[in-house]
Amino acid sequence: MSNRILIIAEAGVNHNGELTLAKKLIDEAANAGADYVKFQTFIAEKNISRYAPKAAYQQENTRSAESQLEMIKKLELSEKDHWELLAYCKTKNIGFLSTPFDFNSIRLIKEMGITVGKIPSGEIVNLPYLRAMSAAFPEIIFSTGMASMKEIEQALGILLQSGTDKKSITVLHCNTEYPTPMQDVNLSAMISIKNEFGVKVGYSDHTLGIEVPIAAVALGAEVIEKHFTLDKNMKGPDHRASLDPVELKAMVDAIRNIEKAMGDGIKKPSPSEMKNIEIVRKSIVAGRDIKKGEIFSPDNLEIKRPGIGISPLEWDSVVGKAAIRDFSADEIIEL
Repeated sequence: MSNRILIIAEAGVNHNGELTLAKKLIDEAANAGADYVKFQTFIAEKNISRYAPKAAYQQENTRSAESQLEMIKKLELSEKDHWELLAYCKTKNIGFLSTPFDFNSIRLIKEMGITVGKIPSGEIVNLPYLRAMSAAFPEIIFSTGMASMKEIEQALGILLQSGTDKKSITVLHCNTEYPTPMQDVNLSAMISIKNEFGVKVGYSDHTLGIEVPIAAVALGAEVIEKHFTLDKNMKGPDHRASLDPVELKAMVDAIRNIEKAMGDGIKKPSPSEMKNIEIVRKSIVAGRDIKKGEIFSPDNLEIKRPGIGISPLEWDSVVGKAAIRDFSADEIIEL
């Protein structure tokens, strides 16, 4: 389908650093019908200083005195884990993606043969990183949480100057608050990004529920990214703002239905409704018994179902003509 929506089930770090849980997340993403399951690839010490505080949502969700570095360190996957997860995705017929957060991680994901580079919101102001991503991946998807239009323009400029084809870039509108309050979603900004920069757009969602990503598809999103988990009550920073497996399946099913509903944009009777045209539309009929030779007029004509006779659009052509035979009340008029 030319209008097929790319659905990325964001496992992120909801595996809690355990390979077994990561594989279960792959199972659920595949069962839901997502196109990709996406993880996060990082070396904690390369990304977070020991002085970095937790975000408020991380503090609330983990309720631990550990630092951000200590928390993130527990969520790392080894290189061996990555290769094993890639192989497992192939057995489940679902694509593997992972967001690399540092240069070593970019190298690993490229070596794995992944051709789609996912740039997280926090890195779109990272000039060396953007250049490295452009060099590593022919296709780029990047999120824009916390970003202004000016910052999006700068990031796009860096990618284009580094050799990325504009047609291979998809910009995801996003809000980096977990969960995102409905009043802060600003879904119309996705349309503004598309109109301003002439790029493919999508939406990375952090709201509770599934209605906003479904609305984004109806507005023209070509990519949807959504966090999911095995259990919202698990320990970890992102579980509470994620979908459970049942919700993920419901979201994917709804998006696939919206794909079908979007159509080709040409207004015409659909195959399924053609049979109803004669039932629902109306014809010009005799409003009472009419004798042969009597002149048709608004006094002896009416408009009623079914629509198998003369269309009411021809009313002016019928009024004033003489009846060619007798007509009984409700009988369809013939000329």
